[in-house]
Amino acid sequence: MKLDIELSPAHTERLRQEAERLNVTPEDLARAALSDLLSEPDETFKIAAERVLRKNADLYRRLA
Repeated sequence: MKLDIELSPAHTERLRQEAERLNVTPEDLARAALSDLLSEPDETFKIAAERVLRKNADLYRRLA
């Protein structure tokens, strides 16, 4: 998936500085940050996802 986002000038500069410090491109740093954030869902997300899965279990079974 390709994603375009607008960053404030301050965030753009901070991203650029951190990427330079880590010797990676700003795009790679942003990709890694998102990947890290999304790989560990927080407890609220887990509870909501489990509720939705339980609520729709019959539907999912019929669609399988």
